[in-house]
Amino acid sequence: MTNRPSMLSPFQHESFRLLWLATLASNLGGLVQAVGAGWMMTTLTDSHNMVALVQASTTLPIMLFSIAAGALADNFDRRTVMLVAQSAMAVVSLGLAVMTWLGLLTPWLLLAFTFLIGCGTALFNPSWQASMGDLVPREELPGAVTLNSVGFNMMRSVGPAVGGLIVALAGAAVAFVINAVSYLPLIAALARWKPQYARPQLPRERMGSAMWAGLRYVSMSPNLLTVLFRGFLFGFSAIAILALLPSVAAEYVGGGAMVYGTLLGCFGIGAIVGAYFNNRLRAKFSNESIVRLACLGFALATVGLGFSRNVAVSHLVLLPAGACWVLALSLFNVSIQLSSPRWVVGRALSLYQTATFGGMASGSWVWGLSADALGPDWALALAAMVLIGCGLVGLRLVLPQFNSRDLSPLDTFNEPMLRLDLRPSSGPIQIMVDYHIAQEDIPAFLALMRERRRIRIRDGARQWSILRDLEQPDIWVESYHVPTWVEYVRHNLRRTKADAENFDKIRALHRGPDHPNVHRMIERQIVPTNDTTPLRDSPEPEA
Repeated sequence: MTNRPSMLSPFQHESFRLLWLATLASNLGGLVQAVGAGWMMTTLTDSHNMVALVQASTTLPIMLFSIAAGALADNFDRRTVMLVAQSAMAVVSLGLAVMTWLGLLTPWLLLAFTFLIGCGTALFNPSWQASMGDLVPREELPGAVTLNSVGFNMMRSVGPAVGGLIVALAGAAVAFVINAVSYLPLIAALARWKPQYARPQLPRERMGSAMWAGLRYVSMSPNLLTVLFRGFLFGFSAIAILALLPSVAAEYVGGGAMVYGTLLGCFGIGAIVGAYFNNRLRAKFSNESIVRLACLGFALATVGLGFSRNVAVSHLVLLPAGACWVLALSLFNVSIQLSSPRWVVGRALSLYQTATFGGMASGSWVWGLSADALGPDWALALAAMVLIGCGLVGLRLVLPQFNSRDLSPLDTFNEPMLRLDLRPSSGPIQIMVDYHIAQEDIPAFLALMRERRRIRIRDGARQWSILRDLEQPDIWVESYHVPTWVEYVRHNLRRTKADAENFDKIRALHRGPDHPNVHRMIERQIVPTNDTTPLRDSPEPEA
């Protein structure tokens, strides 16, 4: 049995090491800003819902715009996308600092600025997550994802406390300035990084088509759908702690910005501990068992925080909450990355973020309203009940193990020599594949074709069907359409080595003298689309 790579092995790669260190500074600034925004809202309004909406305003853009950002990550230079996102967030953060310094900030204006920062995060995240596969080999991908989480939570363990100290001593405006400056190291590291992207063989997909391709791929991948649903439930319920923590710190613990920061710091320390044990737990337990444990542990911590009135106890219960947070979310992230081929990984990650952060945004709103109606303690108790439900869902929707199938491109497709002069946009194209199948092999053939239908549609085929010849019943024809010739080529280039298993089994059932015969045909319209004249097979009878 091969040994698992060490969690630290990605640090052997210089580009990963430099970018990881730069993200530490950016994450620190972001956490300082988050403390400043959360505490600033408590000084602008006494509404629990408005305080919770600070968290929602940051996560909502990730839900709204991640799909488009994922399409950009898969079709454009990821490094350029990340540079644009980081630069835009630096400008917005500076603008927030200026407005605060001038005393012009209102609750809704604060939400508008945090929303814009969230838009930058939505643009940045899919490209950054998808770049892990550009920075480290596939076998080191789980370690790279875990190290990203460790880096963020290292900063979470100190950043909020630093942010609380800065807000207490110098005010929120200084916290916002520090966040603006913190983007500079990552911008410099991205400018220095020179990734070697493969030269594209085909024209870039249009944004609409690229987004639809990502949605189609995920919708035809049951394992990915399970991860997305579980991520939504976890995000919806677990966000209650982060959304209501400013209110808990102010009302139940009786502290100020500094206490709020140290509470967040304990959450971050717990997350680092969880990341440390991540590899060991994965080696001993199934992914589903780890997620159930995380849901139960987070639920207990949520109840403990809600009903604690002691500063020390409130800090202690956030340690297991942070550990469970990183165990669940890092496992979801790695599952998505290892279950998606490179051509669609950015879009798959964006849909995962849409589901998870959509859960967080809606959860922040729901738990904020619940806190206004019932109090933060009972709102946290309700969130704990949903977390337990998230664990119980695993009895029916079991989280898959990390995908061991080879999702690298098959690279066996050779574009055929055509006797017609086609442009890339020529179409529609109909493909028909002939098979000779013996009577005794029909049940196995149909079972394999059900899987093939899923693969075909997932990779871009339309109107897929299987036909049987009435006069020669051993002849079966697979038929499907693609919009254009270039989409047919793209469809074939998306085929992975894992998909070849299905294709090889189907070919083994083929009893013809050669490989299955493939007909590639272009449709031609011979009747004008506005022609309503009925077609007749024979002349009308004479009167």
